[in-house]
Amino acid sequence: MSPEQRLTEGERSNLVAYLDGELNEAETRALATKLTQSVSARSEVEALEKAWELLEHLPRPQVPPDFTARTLTEVGQLAALGDQWAKTAGRATRQAVQVLVCSLSMALTLGLGYVATRWLWPDPTSRLVRDLSLAERIDEYREVGSFEFLNLLDEAPDLAE
Repeated sequence: MSPEQRLTEGERSNLVAYLDGELNEAETRALATKLTQSVSARSEVEALEKAWELLEHLPRPQVPPDFTARTLTEVGQLAALGDQWAKTAGRATRQAVQVLVCSLSMALTLGLGYVATRWLWPDPTSRLVRDLSLAERIDEYREVGSFEFLNLLDEAPDLAE
């Protein structure tokens, strides 16, 4: 390796884990080899170590004494809210199922009513179709008048065959 070779993005992202000793053995060995052979890589590590040292000089934030109690209270409230949400979701699901069942039963009832009406109720037009030949000659039948006249015609000797 040349002394000018820089760290790759993957190696740079593993640099903090390397300094903290959190990498596995193979990754640690590969990064250590690169650091011993590359001047620019060593300078990046030194800059990172100096930044960590400077961070140590900053004042540490103080945690309020009731921090633990407040955190646990918030967690409890969130858990209760989650339980309440689950109950609300369960109630909404039950209502949706009830609406669906009612809708399906109404549709089934309407469908059965329609089918029963079509099959069981007499169709007034079917009689007209059945008696169509009579309806087509209704004017001729009105001229005849009654069955008595037809019977007299039937008995007349002049019209016999």
